[in-house]
Amino acid sequence: MEPISLPEPGIRAGNSSSVAQEKFHVLLGVTGSVAALKLPLLVAELLKIPGLEVKVVTTERAKHFYNAQEIPVTLYGDEEEWQLWKGRSDPVLHIELRRWADLMVVAPLDANTLAKVANGICDNLLTCVIRAWDLSKPLLFCPAMNTAMWEHPITARHVEQLKAFGYTEIPCVVKKLVCGDEGQ
Repeated sequence: MEPISLPEPGIRAGNSSSVAQEKFHVLLGVTGSVAALKLPLLVAELLKIPGLEVKVVTTERAKHFYNAQEIPVTLYGDEEEWQLWKGRSDPVLHIELRRWADLMVVAPLDANTLAKVANGICDNLLTCVIRAWDLSKPLLFCPAMNTAMWEHPITARHVEQLKAFGYTEIPCVVKKLVCGDEGQ
């Protein structure tokens, strides 16, 4: 797999100017994997990068694993999608987020959302953003699930489908899982 090249923080994609004009926008998607416990840490680490602006899109199941008060950036969920749109000329949140972002990172990507995205299902804000994603911009996904789920044959097919869309996989790590299993 070739490493993906990202524009320097502070310089918009496609801008060759050496003067930093705008922040680099990272949209972070978080799903209902136990690894969502790390969301506050991930956001904190991203915010240490100069010139980076971060927004988070969360699934409802992901909210179980972190405290929203610990997230110091704008956090969007399904509820916000429907609060913004009232009529024909109003903005549509998943399209506005797609336009705003220079890069999308889905971390963690649970088995359920992996299956949805691989099969084109878009039944929540996060999957709608991914379905509408501008394929000329990078999308990185970080699968995180129990080893038994990871080793199921359908998971490999779903991961390959996301790669076929042009998305970049950040591979799983081997570690002891919350359930006590040794993970892959």
